[in-house]
Amino acid sequence: MTMTLDDLPSPNTKRWVIRRKAQVVVAVRSGLISLEEACSRYNLSVEEFLSWQRLIDRHGIGGLRATRLQQYRDSSPEPGF
Repeated sequence: MTMTLDDLPSPNTKRWVIRRKAQVVVAVRSGLISLEEACSRYNLSVEEFLSWQRLIDRHGIGGLRATRLQQYRDSSPEPGF
């Protein structure tokens, strides 16, 4: 079965379960979308995406289960506010 854009998680995804992370990694690796498109579509940093890819390479899909600290984005208030 060939993956299509319809198979990808919603661009509004907030909860990144293992399956959704893996789908995005597979889509980039297969050329369905570029790394830049994936990061833009899902508001991911390149480092965050590459960490998913490294976890899959090192530990298989189960490696994506690893808990990571939440990365605050531009929408977060300044410290002290």
